[in-house]
This record gives sequence, structure tokens and C-alpha cells, in this order.
Amino acid sequence: MAFFGLFSREKKESLNQGLAKTRESVFKKISRVIAGKTKVDDEVLDELEEILITSDVGVETTLKIIERIEKRAKSDKYLGTNELNSILKEEIAALLDENNSSDVSDFSLDKAPKPYVMMVVGVNGVGKTTTIGKLAWQFKNQGKKVIMGAADTFRAAAIDQLEIWSKRVDVPIVKQQMGSDPASVAFDTLQSALKTDADVVIIDTAGRLHNKVNLMNELTKIKRVMQKLIPEAPHEVLLVLDGSTGQNAFEQAKQFTLATEVTAMALTKLDGTAKGGVVLGISDQFKIPVKYIGIGEKMEDLQLFRKAEFVDSLFAKD
Repeated sequence: MAFFGLFSREKKESLNQGLAKTRESVFKKISRVIAGKTKVDDEVLDELEEILITSDVGVETTLKIIERIEKRAKSDKYLGTNELNSILKEEIAALLDENNSSDVSDFSLDKAPKPYVMMVVGVNGVGKTTTIGKLAWQFKNQGKKVIMGAADTFRAAAIDQLEIWSKRVDVPIVKQQMGSDPASVAFDTLQSALKTDADVVIIDTAGRLHNKVNLMNELTKIKRVMQKLIPEAPHEVLLVLDGSTGQNAFEQAKQFTLATEVTAMALTKLDGTAKGGVVLGISDQFKIPVKYIGIGEKMEDLQLFRKAEFVDSLFAKD
């Protein structure tokens, strides 16, 4: 029990550090807005709205939060910073809870089908390959047998990068030459997984958004071919987004959700940005669970997204 407590504390500290830039940016601005104020008036609400929007929470989600605070301000006495922060924290937590997605407790996948097939999508540069490598490491640490499939055959660098991660985390990879049929790579990966009794299969895919029709056709074909071996595959379609790109991440989410049925999201690079509010907006607007967040370069810095812990960390006092 003591070990578990220590582990939880370390995770919390890591999360606090990862969200430090967002927390510092948002709350410094809020402190300036309410300096000398004795109540939440229209001016405070207008400036709070601007702060949330510039923190990439998104316009629609920001307006929801402001409306909730406005209602609270009419019934609650406002005295100072602590009260506004407390109300803001409560309303953001309530908004996340309304998405009706349950937090994942660990990386064990104990109740998941075997093999559990994940198809990972996202544009180049968002941290997709790194996320796959870290996921493989996390699952392997849970005692799972993992196999990777290099189905992003559009770029030789994508295959090479995934192979580097394969060696780094000591997980087998199935690959073909650049320009090969991505669906063929996915099929071979699932065949290998079934032969070797693997627990988890992670399939990388190309992220070309310049032609949405081609992307949609390619992802549909990969799914169809995998289903010849495993009818329910993929069990998860994970969209990886770069949290530091703010509104661009919203646009990518929009495009990919139109191109394929995304079932979960991962937000990366949150430690290097003050735009951590993007997690709130994307979770609220797309109603697709944010399952993982990247808050640093270490393996363990790919964390499961837990709503309550995230909001606590966002409002933690340094």
C-alpha cells in the first residue's frame, strides 16, 4: 500500500510539472483581472472569457463555462481570488463529467479482447510514433505481449522511427518496404499477433490530411482487411493530437473524426505549452474520450487522462 501511495504521489507531481506553463499563464492572467475587484461583474466575466479562449479552451466550451459562472455569481457571494478559482474549478470538472466517458484506471487491458487491436491515426509531427512507443512500453510493463505494425508506408522515416522505438522498448515490429500497401502490413501484423498469442497490437497509419477522401479510403481499407482475421478489429481508433498547436488540434480532430470513427484521443506535448486548455475544449466539443496525455519526454510521462486529477493539477498552487 505504501508503494502504491508513493507511486500515485509521483504521478501527481509529474502531472503538476507537466501542466505548469498552462497553470501559470492562466492564473497569472486571472489574478490581474480580479485585482481590486470585489465581485464578479460583466467586466470580469468578459476578461475571463478572453483568458479561456486565448488558452485554447475553445469558444463554445468557454461560453458554456462563462454561462455557468455567471449563474453561480448571481447566487454566491464573491469575495476574492480563491472563490473565483474554486467556482471555475468546479464548473470545469462538472463539464468534463458530463461527457459520460469513464476514466481508464490502468494500462492492463485485463477485460479487453485478445489481441486488443489499436489503430493509431494523426498527422506527422504530433508525436504519434513516440506515443505508440510509450504505449507499447506501458502495456509491456503490465505483462502484456505487444506487437507493432508499421502501416505508415507513405514515408520511409515513419517506418524507421517505429523500428527505433521497437528496439528501444524491445517489442517486435512487422514492416514492409516504403510504398507497400498499408492494409497488407496491418494484415501481416494481425497474423503474426495471432500466431504468437500477442495481447496488444498497435498499428501505425499515415496521416495525410491534404486529401481527406484518400485518407478515409485508406483507413477504411485497413479496417476491412484486418476484419478478415479479427471481425471486431480495430477495437480502438486512437487519434493523436499535439496539444501545443492549440486551435490547429481542433481542426485536425474535426478532419479525422470526419474521415474515420475515432474512439479515443491522446493529447501530447502539454508540458511545453501554455495551451493545456485545449484538452478541455476537445473533450467537451467532440464527446470522444481523451484517454492519454503526454506531459514530458520520459516513458512514464505518457499518462492516462483522469479528469479529476487533471482539473486538480490545473488548479494546484505552486
